[in-house]
Amino acid sequence: MINGRKIYNLAKRIFPFNRSLTGQGNVLTLYELKKVFKNLKIKKIESNSKAFDWKVPLEWDVKKAKLIKINGDVVIDFKKNNLHLVSYSQPVNKIISLKKLKKHLFYEKKLPNAIPYRTSYYHKNWGFCLSYNQFKKLKEKKYKVEIQSSFKKGFMHYGEVLIKGKTKKEVLLSTNICHPSLANNELSGPTVLIYIAKFLKQLKKRKFSYRIVFLPETIGSIAYLKKNYKKIKKNFFAGFNCVCLGDEKNFSFLPSKNGNSNSDFFAKESVSYFKNNFKKYTWLDRGSDERQYCSPGIDLDVASVMKSKYGEYKEYHTSLDNLGKVVTKKGLDQGYNLVKRVLTLIENDFYPKSKSVCEPFMSKKNIYPKTGAKIRPIHIIQYMNLISYADGLMPLSKIAKINKMSFKKCLEIFKFLEKKSLITFEYK
Repeated sequence: MINGRKIYNLAKRIFPFNRSLTGQGNVLTLYELKKVFKNLKIKKIESNSKAFDWKVPLEWDVKKAKLIKINGDVVIDFKKNNLHLVSYSQPVNKIISLKKLKKHLFYEKKLPNAIPYRTSYYHKNWGFCLSYNQFKKLKEKKYKVEIQSSFKKGFMHYGEVLIKGKTKKEVLLSTNICHPSLANNELSGPTVLIYIAKFLKQLKKRKFSYRIVFLPETIGSIAYLKKNYKKIKKNFFAGFNCVCLGDEKNFSFLPSKNGNSNSDFFAKESVSYFKNNFKKYTWLDRGSDERQYCSPGIDLDVASVMKSKYGEYKEYHTSLDNLGKVVTKKGLDQGYNLVKRVLTLIENDFYPKSKSVCEPFMSKKNIYPKTGAKIRPIHIIQYMNLISYADGLMPLSKIAKINKMSFKKCLEIFKFLEKKSLITFEYK
């Protein structure tokens, strides 16, 4: 049985890895995911490969990074928390004044005990991140900086799962593997989705095919699309960016640029199923890989499903985004069931078809009142409205949207009408 406890235990194993756009931390992460689902394919793209307007960066790894007092006392040690080092920091070995050092130090005054997360992917630089309380304790005039990092022409690694269904129509699920020691953003996404892969594989029947990708954010999705977008676009049915799925706060939904796609409908239906007062964002609030999938020329209608949205919770991109307090077994269980709900709705979508030519005589089925009245009961109106769209050409999801009904309510009515032998269910 898949549950939050299993997902949490996987997250614990991956949490210490130094994950970035490239490097061994990502490779180790992917192999841990592969232990859960052996059909995960680990793939790679060469450094300096062109990806539309972008270029895959050099492979970056870190052996050691310390900030040391002149007397030898260690102030900051990367091995204690890999958030201490600005991601993609250049190698450094020198003694530096506190005045100059401060230009390379990053902290959050509003969260004085938190270590912030900072990157310098596309600009040569180096730096340390520390809590504001740590920063205030820096008094010595000079410090020794030791950063043993390496850049080489290597690879950017990513993971991909393709689970085939009855049709070639695909549902795309995407998440990120590039944030070090950050639990909700983003360790919850990959750990939830690898168990979603297990769930999908265990289904006896699958109408749709499912493509699940585990990518470094932004450059990962861009490079992946460069290689695959024509193939994906050909069979695309719906897509979901699955991030920040591990906390116990509200459910969130960010629509695709289209705003009225299959992805938007199923995402909205799913978050509302768990909590009616879910947080709905707009396309203008985007900030993750939905940007790439919906970008001009790509135009894949990918929506985002989340618990707390990235950037909207106070622990975001700091060491406070941890396992135990922010990401919990219960939260991961909720995140898993959210994504599972999305896919269950998609699999259960069908094409209702009336068994009658012309409008059916509903009184014969004891549905329509035998005595006419000025105003028909609302449920009778709903029955007649839904039957009018039951031409075998329109899916339940679209009929629900037109009638401004929930998927759940629409499904209940069609099941009732099927029992009355008024319609049949067709699956395409």
